[in-house]
Amino acid sequence: MNILKEILIPVFWVGGLGTVLGGLLAVAAKIFAVKVDERVALIEEALPGANCGACGYAGCKAYAVAVVEDGAKTNLCPVGGKPVAEAVSSIMGVAADDNIERMRAQVMCSGSHEFAHKKYAYAGAEDCICAANLDGGDKLCPNGCIGLGTCAAACPVGAIKVCDGVAAVDYTLCIGCGLCVASCPKQIIKLIPYDSTHWVGCMSREKGALTRKHCGIGCIACRICEKVCAFDAIKVIDNIAKIDYAKCTGCNMCVEKCPRNIIWSVERQELLGLSITKDELAVVSAAKK
Repeated sequence: MNILKEILIPVFWVGGLGTVLGGLLAVAAKIFAVKVDERVALIEEALPGANCGACGYAGCKAYAVAVVEDGAKTNLCPVGGKPVAEAVSSIMGVAADDNIERMRAQVMCSGSHEFAHKKYAYAGAEDCICAANLDGGDKLCPNGCIGLGTCAAACPVGAIKVCDGVAAVDYTLCIGCGLCVASCPKQIIKLIPYDSTHWVGCMSREKGALTRKHCGIGCIACRICEKVCAFDAIKVIDNIAKIDYAKCTGCNMCVEKCPRNIIWSVERQELLGLSITKDELAVVSAAKK
């Protein structure tokens, strides 16, 4: 009997103490509960859920909290574009910013194995940053794509592949987060308007004669494109042609007249079987606006 008491009494004490402490914790939880604004959950649900960090925050939930608690702008999500900005603005009861344009990544290099001249045979880690630390990589062009896929590894949606030594973007998958842009040690990936049909596939800033030695297709800053454009939409700056997308009408004159075939159009990609067609781009662009 004494043994039974020795067992039961401690059990009852522990059980009672647990009940009391549990009750105290329940009361404390109610007293010190932190109220969560329901708008945080609504905004998080409206966001695309990519958690890419392109908005400047750790993820979609962190951005939602920042909008509600810190007054962050409602149009910082480049992935969702205008529809998401409007949804977030509606939840917050503020006017939406109309100046939102969907963007996509574009690799501004055409230096494939066929065209890019090499200075050595690289046999190191499959990482562009590592290769760039070895005299800028194996290609003679100081601004050429290294082609080891660091941008592809950074892409959260698998929209980038390395093809023939140059990174290429699948526009149907690209969410415009800009993580590939930040990951490229050569800074040759740019965000351009999503429905853009033309771009200059070169970032070489060398003079024409030197570019010819480095690459069989690089821009030589001849300014022919600049002269034939009737809309003043393309200029040669720092020895490289650059397109003003606010002015470009897609007339194709620069593409047709470029002696180096370095100005690309969606039609040209389609003709060579390299990428998405113009009709497909238009459909995807319309669906994501």
